Amino acid sequence: MCLAVPSRVVAVAGLLATVEAFGVQRQVSLMLMTEEVAVGDYLLIQAGGFAFERLEAGRAEDSLALMREILEGESDARAWGNP
Repeated sequence: MCLAVPSRVVAVAGLLATVEAFGVQRQVSLMLMTEEVAVGDYLLIQAGGFAFERLEAGRAEDSLALMREILEGESDARAWGNP
């Protein structure tokens, strides 16, 4: 199973984008994207550095907030499926 972290686009140059998540920036390929990508968009990135899906900003920010809670030890991931 793979967990993709939503990453915000901070720069686009042809088929490459610079994205940021949790303060870390990296370059990713846009070769698999079927739609235009712009600065401020949120993308999901596959292992190997290929962006494959654009997310709505609200959905991406909600996911990042939940991930941040888990990383900071404020949430128990085992409880996600148990309301």
